[in-house]
Amino acid sequence: MRFSVLTAACGVALSCVALAATAQQIPSPSQAQQALQQNPSLADTIRQRLQLSGLTPDQIRARLRAAGYPDSMLDAYLGPSVPGEMAPMPGEMQLGAIQALGLMSGLPGQMLPMDTGLVYRAMALRAESLAVGNYVFGVDVFRRSRTQFLPLLTGPVPADYRLGPNDQLALILTGQVERAYALQVTRDGFILIPQVGQVFVSRLTLEQLRSLLYTELSRVYSGVRRGPTATTRFDVTITNVRANQVFVVGEVSQPGAYQISSLGTVLTAIYAAGGVTDRASLRRIEVQRLGTPVAVLDVYDYLLRGDTRHDVRLETGDVVFVPVHDTRVQLTGAVRRPALYDLQPGGTLADLVQLGGGFRADAALRRITIHRILGASARGPGAVTRAVIDAALAVSPAGDHGSGSGLIVPAVPLQDGDSVAVDAVPPLTEGYYVAIAGMVNKPGIYPWTPGMTLRELVLLARGPRVGAYLNDAEITRLPRTRAQGKLADTIHVRLDSTYLFERDSAGHYAGPPGPAVPERGSAEVTLEPYDNVLILKQPDFSLQRTVVVTGEVRFPGTYSLLSKTDRLADVIERAGGLTQQAYPDGIRFVRGLSNVGRVNVDLKRAMQEHASRSNVLLQPGDSIDVPEYQPSVRVTGAVNSPVSVLWEDGKGLDYYVGAAGGPTANADQRRVSVRYANGETRTRRRTLFVSSDPTPKPGSEVFVPQRDALGASNAPAILGAVASIVGSLVTVAVVLITRR
Repeated sequence: MRFSVLTAACGVALSCVALAATAQQIPSPSQAQQALQQNPSLADTIRQRLQLSGLTPDQIRARLRAAGYPDSMLDAYLGPSVPGEMAPMPGEMQLGAIQALGLMSGLPGQMLPMDTGLVYRAMALRAESLAVGNYVFGVDVFRRSRTQFLPLLTGPVPADYRLGPNDQLALILTGQVERAYALQVTRDGFILIPQVGQVFVSRLTLEQLRSLLYTELSRVYSGVRRGPTATTRFDVTITNVRANQVFVVGEVSQPGAYQISSLGTVLTAIYAAGGVTDRASLRRIEVQRLGTPVAVLDVYDYLLRGDTRHDVRLETGDVVFVPVHDTRVQLTGAVRRPALYDLQPGGTLADLVQLGGGFRADAALRRITIHRILGASARGPGAVTRAVIDAALAVSPAGDHGSGSGLIVPAVPLQDGDSVAVDAVPPLTEGYYVAIAGMVNKPGIYPWTPGMTLRELVLLARGPRVGAYLNDAEITRLPRTRAQGKLADTIHVRLDSTYLFERDSAGHYAGPPGPAVPERGSAEVTLEPYDNVLILKQPDFSLQRTVVVTGEVRFPGTYSLLSKTDRLADVIERAGGLTQQAYPDGIRFVRGLSNVGRVNVDLKRAMQEHASRSNVLLQPGDSIDVPEYQPSVRVTGAVNSPVSVLWEDGKGLDYYVGAAGGPTANADQRRVSVRYANGETRTRRRTLFVSSDPTPKPGSEVFVPQRDALGASNAPAILGAVASIVGSLVTVAVVLITRR
């Protein structure tokens, strides 16, 4: 059957058919207007639906009269379409008439929900509430904006589904007779098949209906028969199910009457009513039909085991009653699912642990504590209102009895208001432990076990690291006495090569060389709780340190330092010395350690005087670059023609500035600087009595800065002020001389 857009636009009509348990409802004017705007071809769609209905025009008019509509309301759509002629657009009354004829059934486009109850939407449970079990187990399942409890309204209905009033059927005949009928079960339980008449179908399953239709249809259509000789075949399906009105009362968020799908169950009704309250019992939800209990649902069967056998399908008039809980107990601690649980009458501690999913891996598994509120008669004087029951666990010889740990949980009867706490094992730092630090691969804290040895602890720490000193290990232990404020005793033990776990195929230790240690023979050391083991480092141990030598040396490359006293000249000599093209004054020495950066050194002096400060001690990561001789001086800054000038021996600073075109008008000649090839920088110094100019060398750079604009603009004012002060002093001196 082709799905038309009519139902998508006028879904209100279809929804009303599915929901109404009494009279049909007509789409509201706004809904009809919206349908007309969304589907301009609505008139043609209605004409096709009427033609495919299998009803004659007289039968359609008769049904319209029975539904209270004028019998001529749909005459414009009953005849065949004329090319070029358009049928008038239907209004809201015409849409209601189409729905009254049952021609909307089986098509998508519902605009009203099947369940009309108010859905209670609650916030998600807080993580801390889940952790401590401060919530009622199962209640939050019904407090969600989305759910899986709503029935599936598409697809085939269950085999045991029984027909009832307002169910929508589709009957299709093929073969010698080609017909398609949309049939609705009347309030009295009949369907009206054209040319066949009324057929009573209430309370029949689809299989029973098919058997009945073989008899009824064969009276009109001779080709309808069972077996391969049939020349006319039929198929009947349910295209839309009815809505049942049920009553949900008791401990639910929104008690009242609800219209739900006839495929809906007890869980569907509870969800439609907004879920249960925190006071509700999920263990015995009762379904009453005509005043008689027909089913009792335990929601825990569904939540914990997926058992839905007692989640019965509801019928019109059913009452779902959710009572107040009886025995409710809180389960906290080291269980998989801490929460508040409802227990069946006679529920025990073992039942509660099983509801909580069993013990967690960190459960202490020795004893369980039950905190109980005493009854009025058992309360003593004062404020003593609670008692503590300590239940011991025992090892099960034949299974775990539902605890999930191979233990027997005692069958202690529980009472309403009890609080059960399952202890967890203490964290590592609160139990017996030992610690290991120093030259091992995994230093840290490890659980102590009786009889634990130092060898076992070193194995847990994945063995000594390269550079470990095995001739002496230190153990600090809790003192036998606390006299004079003593905090620990120190024990020194010797290790041997058996503590080294990296070995070759012959069983010999495989690893880098180091100080010799005994092959074997050291005594086993038994550890005590809270011992701290320190594996020492070999004195002065370090891996190779390297420096990089590049540039004009005979053998540039990466060199390892032979000792901590290696100096600059030592490495240059190991690199074969300087080449003839080397320029020692331009050495670039960079120290990467601690981001020191470039260091100015005098290579010539370092190679001539071993004790010179320029012959620096080398550090790992040092970089030494000896450049090639460059017989030029570069002049930059506030000069007329920045250029590189050939170096001439004996020429001063002014010579190179003049070779670059001389200084510009805004040049500050008092602060001219020379940066030498080795990174050292010197600046011209000129005072009233002293003048000192740095001498450029090959590879140097002369920089002439610009004059400070602010200082230049204030120079006349400063000179004027100085002149005024000097004049005042002269006047004072003349006056004094005159008076004398």
